[in-house]
Amino acid sequence: MAILLKKLKKVVPTAAIFSVSLALVSAPVAVSAKDAGPNFDLIPHAIEDSQDVRDYLPAAIKTPQLAQNSEKKQSPQMSKGDDLAQAAADVNDPLEPINRVMFEINEYLQGLFLRPLAELYTLILPDEGQEAVHNFLKNLRSPVVLANDLLQGEMKRAWTTTKRMAINSTLGVGGVMDVADKWGIKPHSEDLGQTLAVWGIPDGFYLVLPLFGPSNPRDAVGKFLDSYLDPVSHWLDNTHRDEWSTARTVVGGVDEFAGVMDDLQKLKDTSIDYYAALRSISRQKRKAEIRNGAPSDAPLPDLKYDFKCRSDDQIRIKALFER
Repeated sequence: MAILLKKLKKVVPTAAIFSVSLALVSAPVAVSAKDAGPNFDLIPHAIEDSQDVRDYLPAAIKTPQLAQNSEKKQSPQMSKGDDLAQAAADVNDPLEPINRVMFEINEYLQGLFLRPLAELYTLILPDEGQEAVHNFLKNLRSPVVLANDLLQGEMKRAWTTTKRMAINSTLGVGGVMDVADKWGIKPHSEDLGQTLAVWGIPDGFYLVLPLFGPSNPRDAVGKFLDSYLDPVSHWLDNTHRDEWSTARTVVGGVDEFAGVMDDLQKLKDTSIDYYAALRSISRQKRKAEIRNGAPSDAPLPDLKYDFKCRSDDQIRIKALFER
């Protein structure tokens, strides 16, 4: 396992750098201001000429399984051709053949490593223990959420994050207990990808990242840079506690996947096209997050990794450029 983790630490940053390169060629798309986000529905999906055609299924088939889907009003003058053109624009998946290959690789790796670890995690720890781990990891990430609140100019949400961090870090015993939530101070999630969206940077095309799954060039760049806003990451780096950083990454990934693995399996069993279903859900979920919509129960694990270069990595990179 130790050898596997070392190899993983080498492969994942490379994948992130590849995603950054893809961001440079993504097509501009207008980004709307923040408002209430959409709901989600988990229904069987099908592919017709590489397009997501769930909006054209008969009404009897379009039964929501996760949440009631919001009604869509369409102009009576809009032709079916216009609908298909709009659907193709929404999908925006020019790398679909490559994405599908990476999707299958991720599915294989999840079945080989992540799912067995998640099943062992849920078997060993009771629900209270899993909740404590989740709360602790969420509290560790509070400074990143606070930084992105401020970068977005969301002062009210920044104050909420500050109160949660102060209360849970003290009365919550380092964040193991979410006391703030019990007091009515609800959590929210922010990351640099959301901040870039608020600043007007388009998401670009759909992209399946190695290990991390559904994304896009903008969010891939945000995921790569998020660790630079994380004081915990800086402290682990400066004190040469690489094994702690790795443990945080592994435990966080297992915890995230354990919370959604059953829903993912149900979606896989009921979807005509599992790839298209996750693509649609991931886009809905991301739009809701950017608009500060209501938190969703979309079954997508938010895997994170400390991409910040270690000291020895920086030395090797510097030597490489000096040649």
